[in-house]
Amino acid sequence: MSRIDRRMFLQAALSVGATAAWGNDLAHASRVAWREQRTMFPEGVASGDPDDSSVLLWTRRPYAAGVAARTLHVEVAEDCAFGRVVVSATARVSAESDWTCRVLAGGLKPTRVYWYRFTDSEGNGSRVGRTRTAPAEGDDRAVRFAFVSCQDVNEGKLNAYRRMIFEDERAAPADQIGFVLHLGDFIYEVVEYPEEVKTRYDRTIYEVARIPDGGKVGKFHYPLTVDGYRAIYRGYLADPDLQDARARWPFVAMWDNHEFSWQGWQSIQQAGGPERPGQSIKVAANQAWFEYLPARVPPPSGSLETFGPPKVKDVPIEQWDENGLGLEPNNLAAINSLIGYRSYRYGRHLDLIITDQHSYRSADPFSDKSVASFGPEFTSMFPEDAAQILDGGRTFNGGNPPNEISFNSAHVPNPRKNAPPQTILGATQKAWFLDQLRRSTATWKIWGNSEGAPDWRSDPQNLPPGLTKEIWPKTTYALMSSGDYGSAYRERAEIYDLVRDEKITGFAIVSGDRHSFWAGYATSELPPGKFDPVGLSFVGASLSSAGTMEAYEHSFPKADPLRPLFLADRPGGGKPDWTYNMLLKHGVRSCLEYAKSFDLKRAHAVSNAELAPHLEFVDLGGHGYATVRLSADEMRTEFVCIPRPITRNERADGGPLRYRVVHSAPLWRAGEKPKLVQQVLEGDIGLST
Repeated sequence: MSRIDRRMFLQAALSVGATAAWGNDLAHASRVAWREQRTMFPEGVASGDPDDSSVLLWTRRPYAAGVAARTLHVEVAEDCAFGRVVVSATARVSAESDWTCRVLAGGLKPTRVYWYRFTDSEGNGSRVGRTRTAPAEGDDRAVRFAFVSCQDVNEGKLNAYRRMIFEDERAAPADQIGFVLHLGDFIYEVVEYPEEVKTRYDRTIYEVARIPDGGKVGKFHYPLTVDGYRAIYRGYLADPDLQDARARWPFVAMWDNHEFSWQGWQSIQQAGGPERPGQSIKVAANQAWFEYLPARVPPPSGSLETFGPPKVKDVPIEQWDENGLGLEPNNLAAINSLIGYRSYRYGRHLDLIITDQHSYRSADPFSDKSVASFGPEFTSMFPEDAAQILDGGRTFNGGNPPNEISFNSAHVPNPRKNAPPQTILGATQKAWFLDQLRRSTATWKIWGNSEGAPDWRSDPQNLPPGLTKEIWPKTTYALMSSGDYGSAYRERAEIYDLVRDEKITGFAIVSGDRHSFWAGYATSELPPGKFDPVGLSFVGASLSSAGTMEAYEHSFPKADPLRPLFLADRPGGGKPDWTYNMLLKHGVRSCLEYAKSFDLKRAHAVSNAELAPHLEFVDLGGHGYATVRLSADEMRTEFVCIPRPITRNERADGGPLRYRVVHSAPLWRAGEKPKLVQQVLEGDIGLST
């Protein structure tokens, strides 16, 4: 949004279901008898989606059952003492929206820090929040933001937010974070109860919520109604570090999978068990997200105060369009009840384009059980050539996919021969996304999505003879994980090819979900194909959620002959080294050499240069956050890695760091290739590079 007049502002507020509060240039001292009563506002305050003249404000003030709607007073000031109030308005709260409140405060000035607070009719006040407007479109100053994801407070603590706050409070004003981009898994809808599960790995199970009218699979409880999702959001927002982060910065948020369903897609619900029609569950998830995360996303009601969920039935989806979108009317109503993809301009240097990776995606192309017979000895490995066939569906090989897929002596009918190619974005969203890329005039075009994009592969064709009974074919690499853009070969190439063909510079991806740090390049192909990067690609580690290396430390069999590819056990015992990082960047020969000699120089000397030219850094055991600084001539991405956050660290800085590493890239011109330069500022990055 550019700066707008009051009439346009009121229309904008209505479109996102917010009360409008227009500012003025005549600041005055507060006239409200505010006294802080945080217990009356138990989830704190928050702000979201700032532009250069407005920001969306949020709080929750619950009342007892049977109480009618009530009114809150909101103030926005230029100072934390509220001696210069520039916005003052009232907003209604009611049980219908779980007592949550959204106020769009407008008439503000660009690139300005503001303070805000809410007060009820009895003078009980929320904590004071701090927020910040965006720079005007032509503002040439550098932009700085953080990106985060995956904050499972059922199994961990959010020490990373405490570190972010500590450092930001001490930074020069020009170096402070402008906003936090939250890339999903704000909640985990699968909840463990401490009396049923005391620990997982080395983690304590913490109380989060009790889910009314929910389901259960194994030890996990999950919601089926809006009341269940609301209970989880309230449980997460009881975390003091999350509350403090939301009170310090505006958040720009997009959901991932756990805001709806662990393995769900479109409106199909799946949480570790069989799929089930989940149209009403998807609507409930969308409603709770809208109520608890302030975002400029219009609700179905179009009202100022409530979501207005459409009435849907949970019925099977039996008809699909040519892109794999379920045409069942209740499915369409459910997934369109909240459209989260949107773009966001921040000064001269940033166009942030945010996409939804779950509401429109097609069926998982790797789910057919017939291909599970490929290489059972090779832990987590799947033939890359077979993955590309499955991903392409009926469009593979120019529309001539093979009738059969083979791996050594295993031959199975191609289960995707007549299926549409995989899409994560869906046709409508993808067309919008590509158009946003074409039309962007900002220096940097940042794609914010909840799922990683770099290829995740290894080279088991280079294993020495005799280590496994079966020999990996020399003709293919191994895909190590599927489900995100790392195995969406066709759709990813479509995006990258447009960037190349339209001569778009300053293209970069920031993403989450992988519970690990990655830095590298956006490229359609890897050797033996043409390595032709068109942009940069980063993945941020989880804030608290358990990652791959933690799982492998506890579950990977000691006797497995491939264990050295993932974990190197030192003769004297102790924690194993994470050779999985080395496997992805350097290959099996490097891993085996390192597990034998623990000599990093010798291990790198036998690196496979063709395996991963797209990777500069990977840490599958990382936790923490990332910050980005964008200027007219450089993108600088910093990974701040903390120790495994199993318990809350009470230090003001959130505890020690494992490492801090920066990847910087000068802006490249059309026809040039981007180039990352790595600098370790502190700590030990281990086998990550």
